[in-house]
Amino acid sequence: MAKRLLAGMALLIGVLALLGAVPVNAASSQYSTTYSKYLYQPAPAVPAFAIPGGNFTLHLKGDIQGIDSVIAVSVLHGPYRLHILESSFSKGGPNYAVIAVPDDIAPDDYFLLIKTDKGTLVLPNGLKVFKEWPKTLTIGWVSDTHVTSSAKIGYVCGPYFQHSIYKLEQMCSNPIPLHSVVATDSAYTYWAMQRPTLIINTGDDVDSSNDLVGYTIMYNIMEHAAAAGQVHLSIKGNHDNPPVIYSQLIGPPVFYVTIGKFLIIGLDTGGDRGWPTMDEIKWMEKVLNEHPGYTPIILYHHPFFFAPRWNYLGGKISGLDPSNDADWAQLEKYIGNYWRGNLTVARRFLEDVVKYNIPLTMSGHIHHDMYWVYTDKEGHTHYFLTLTSTGAPDKESNPPSNPKHSPTWYGTNLVVISQNGSVEMPLTPVKFNGNKVTSDFISIPVPQEFMIFRHNTDFGTVAKFINELNHTVTGPITFEIPQGAKIDPQHTNITYTVLGERTIGDRTYLMINASVPVGVSQIVIDKGPDTEKPVLQIAYLQPTHPAPDQQSMLYFTAQDNLGIRDLYAQIYDSNGKLVTYGKVDKFPAEPGSGKPTNTFYTVELPPLKPGKYKVEVVAVDFYGNKATVSQNLNIASPTSTTSTSSSSTSTTSSGGHGICGPALIVALAALPLLLRKRK
Repeated sequence: MAKRLLAGMALLIGVLALLGAVPVNAASSQYSTTYSKYLYQPAPAVPAFAIPGGNFTLHLKGDIQGIDSVIAVSVLHGPYRLHILESSFSKGGPNYAVIAVPDDIAPDDYFLLIKTDKGTLVLPNGLKVFKEWPKTLTIGWVSDTHVTSSAKIGYVCGPYFQHSIYKLEQMCSNPIPLHSVVATDSAYTYWAMQRPTLIINTGDDVDSSNDLVGYTIMYNIMEHAAAAGQVHLSIKGNHDNPPVIYSQLIGPPVFYVTIGKFLIIGLDTGGDRGWPTMDEIKWMEKVLNEHPGYTPIILYHHPFFFAPRWNYLGGKISGLDPSNDADWAQLEKYIGNYWRGNLTVARRFLEDVVKYNIPLTMSGHIHHDMYWVYTDKEGHTHYFLTLTSTGAPDKESNPPSNPKHSPTWYGTNLVVISQNGSVEMPLTPVKFNGNKVTSDFISIPVPQEFMIFRHNTDFGTVAKFINELNHTVTGPITFEIPQGAKIDPQHTNITYTVLGERTIGDRTYLMINASVPVGVSQIVIDKGPDTEKPVLQIAYLQPTHPAPDQQSMLYFTAQDNLGIRDLYAQIYDSNGKLVTYGKVDKFPAEPGSGKPTNTFYTVELPPLKPGKYKVEVVAVDFYGNKATVSQNLNIASPTSTTSTSSSSTSTTSSGGHGICGPALIVALAALPLLLRKRK
């Protein structure tokens, strides 16, 4: 019996591993999306930039010995067959191809289809074409997205953010578990709708550098932004170190690009190191020397100025010259602990900021807004800006856990830089008290108050919007859809106009111009009416026998052929009266992972008094089809000798007591949720 049980568990674990696996994007025999098999640059997060009639360069890998064709295509424009002006293919390298941009090409963010002797690469965000070079860059800024295939959840409601849902439920009637995947996709979607010149991500794209599924999810998020016509750049952070998968799917750790007379340089501050190497600094100087007259922007992950004891939020530094020993001694106290690990590099970098008149550097890492203004001895102003985390819940809560701490939230921002070097953040004016910043929130509440929950199946694509920004958000959104799917106007309550539909590589995209109203709304794109209810099954309760006034977790599975719009639990006492905790009577379900195939969820149940209760899990899909499953609880008094018991019944599947058969499968599959870490 024991041998059969062990064999059955081994088979079960193998099956679950197969079910939970997510393949790398577009793994077809005809197309590849792993850019590093073909190119150094451009990359999915580091595109080429051009204007009509101009050109750009493909920096090719050494084993590529020929290019048959290069095609530029977007959802709305093309395809354009691009002319190869010159190329070099040799074993010694470097290999490259200079590509001409047609005079009649429409401005857009293009996929590149590069056909080589090794196969065809589909490269989203491969080429951004401007009508003319911009004199001002508007930057939709995200940072520390920490996308993960596991659980990475914070809790939000309006302006509030908490690590624990129990704290938020006392002050908010509709707490929302916000996974890093949803947060990141929401931020990229929002900025794609707002149409800045480009989106910049200042690192920690993914939470774990060995999470292939997480990087695939991040790739897909960036791909959807590119399909919506929004160009973007990204650098690596310490969580992307070592950059093995990052360099395969996202982009190079160190790079530079030019946009007209703007020069953007991405540096790698490593993992635990926290600063760029001296070789990187020398390379940066070489690039700066090769581009006189350009306006430089430097991106790196670990912030340069960071002095919590002086002021955590930032401040003003004036008149100190890093090349002067006495002035440098005063400047040292503002250098963060990261760059302080190599003060030689830090000093050389700040000397370069002055020498080359670098007006703007951008960083992340600390999961908090920070704003430093450094004015050198010549009177030139240099901005050292740091953004809070866009996707990770590892930050100070709001309200703060300690009154002396500065609160934060999920945030993004808009940075505007002109060719003359002037810098501003027009959406969030910064307040000072003398030389110290006093603004707690320098970022804007996106995705804190603007969220999109996407679901993609073979039957269709759906999305739920939550907009708490107090104004309608309007702009283009692109959805990846199954071929043959159409918008269902009966079950869509946003205003939209279809802009175009196109298959690129082996994916089909539908682009709309959407107006997302304040409140909760949705769009449904499907192949036909959805007549199926969601399917629910409770796995187990942890602890199995909750004590009075003890918090507990209910684990279950939920799935639907199109997507579940609302998933929550409600609690009823023995008289059938709805139980509330604080302001909440619907306890939201938390996803067990960020995978698109996720079917495992938990609900954090509040502490209950002794008595008999029924916990009912409710799932409602985008057509309003509803399913429920319930768990009975008998919470005994501490002085009672009667043991606590529980049982479950379901309206969507056959009932049963104990854990066996399908319930055992669910329980074992959900077991990793018990082991998840939260900071």
